[in-house]
Amino acid sequence: MTIDANGMHYTPLNKMIRQAVASGVREIVINNVLGQRFIANGLRSNVRITINGVPGGDLGMFMSGPECIVRGDSEHAPGNTMDNGTIVIHGSAGDAVAHSMRGGRVFVRGDIGYRGGIHMKEYDQKRPVLAVGGTTHAFLGEYMAGGIIIVLGMGHEVAVKDRGIGSGIHGGEIILRGDIQDRLLGVGARKVTFTDGDLKRLSPLITEFCERIEVDPAPFLDTNYTRIIPASSRPFAGKYTWE
Repeated sequence: MTIDANGMHYTPLNKMIRQAVASGVREIVINNVLGQRFIANGLRSNVRITINGVPGGDLGMFMSGPECIVRGDSEHAPGNTMDNGTIVIHGSAGDAVAHSMRGGRVFVRGDIGYRGGIHMKEYDQKRPVLAVGGTTHAFLGEYMAGGIIIVLGMGHEVAVKDRGIGSGIHGGEIILRGDIQDRLLGVGARKVTFTDGDLKRLSPLITEFCERIEVDPAPFLDTNYTRIIPASSRPFAGKYTWE
């Protein structure tokens, strides 16, 4: 099924998508997308949605199952509280990418804005992934409670150069290509050595990401990474008053 979204308000567009999925459609192509919000919001299906253009905020919010392929950039918060499925963005994305994400994968070929991966979490076998080919801005992985963030830094001198990395992190891990200055770490975050065991564990994920964004994975399959993990399960315990 093909939809022309040129000039269409996001409400009727999303109604068309829901009706198509309910009728059994499993392949949807949406052309001329320009800022329409909430695409695939709350969908529970194995539908594949190809978006040609720039979707608006909260792409795939609460989504559980679909695959969204964006042939362009994306606005803020794609993957917000996503439960399962995959979002692949072949351009860049705005702030709060993967906000509160609890399952599935968000792959961004380019750069993302501020607070990527904020409040990401995991439970049992559900471990969400945010992978970024370019770089990110400040407060990456803020208050992170689970999941994996990977940043390759393609096209940049370093993977991340903004401050507050992992500020308040109390679960999960952040994997950054190359070395990262200590001054960029947020409260409660600490660096540990990226080992051969980490490479073996994460190589399938790095390979999958590179293949999905159409990049050769071979240059990234080594131990030239920095791994950032929580220094404590309660990084702000000292800021509370106890009786």
